[in-house]
Amino acid sequence: MRPELLSELRSSDAQWILRTGRLLAEDGERFALLVKTPPYEELCALAREQAGELQSVSPDALRQQVEQILMLDGVPAGLQWLHDSGALSQVLPELHATVNFSQEAGRRHKDVWEHTKQVVWQSPARPLVRWSALLHDIGKVKTRAFTSDGKVTFHRHSEVGARMFEDIGRRFKFEREHHRTLRFLILHHLRPNSYLPSWTDSAVRRFAKEIGPYLPDLLDLSRADITSRRPGRRQQGLGNIDTLSGRIDGIRAEDAVVPPLPSGIGDAIMDKFRMPPSKLIGDLKRELLAKIESGDLEPRMESEYYLPYVEEMLAARSEAPTPCCE
Repeated sequence: MRPELLSELRSSDAQWILRTGRLLAEDGERFALLVKTPPYEELCALAREQAGELQSVSPDALRQQVEQILMLDGVPAGLQWLHDSGALSQVLPELHATVNFSQEAGRRHKDVWEHTKQVVWQSPARPLVRWSALLHDIGKVKTRAFTSDGKVTFHRHSEVGARMFEDIGRRFKFEREHHRTLRFLILHHLRPNSYLPSWTDSAVRRFAKEIGPYLPDLLDLSRADITSRRPGRRQQGLGNIDTLSGRIDGIRAEDAVVPPLPSGIGDAIMDKFRMPPSKLIGDLKRELLAKIESGDLEPRMESEYYLPYVEEMLAARSEAPTPCCE
């Protein structure tokens, strides 16, 4: 984009500001050459005069225009334009609050806004992943605290950010399922990074069960959230998440080949509790499988391992038969 063309972008419709963000995000390298030039500064001044009018743009149009910027390779350039033009403070004040908001005392590269732009750029170009990357750290502004030794903490910022997203989601009128997905990803974005090799298979199963269908997007968001410049730290973090993903895939593959419950568990239940074949036997087996999937029970054990848990299930149903005398 030639600098002399920038002045031609302005129109009476304030959405030209968002369209300009898309154009700049299409060529991030040229954007770097334009920043701080007189034509760019002039265009920013013109945009700031009109930015307030964006509040009257329909939610659908705003969401679509921002999403178009998010999906481009030069997304950091488009996002920086939104800030420089005054649009960010009008359409996403929660995100605007992260600009120049430090994550570590005296370290500007840890600025939340700069970190966010990098996370969005590093994330896969899928709309919900990039939206969640854009908003994953908005809770840090309300949760920053300084310890006595000068360190910075952001305890529970993911929970606070998820609550803040409720207003954003309604304001942008996301579809219900998309709203639910984005809130979930913001709320849980730190969890994959907490994985340790010492996790048992049961713990890995429990994690996968709790994350459910959001697992691929959450893992991709967590990978993108690793922006450390320390040698080897990023590679270590990415390797850790890849290990977690591999363990989940391996456990699922093993479960598909070798059933988690022993083949004779139904007979063992009937023998132990003097029960005839019935629908209840199938229900009990399904409850055992659910406990295995949630990580509460170990898979592929001998039938005797599961019988005490069956007894608890039957007692909870107030249907506990008398065990056989042994």
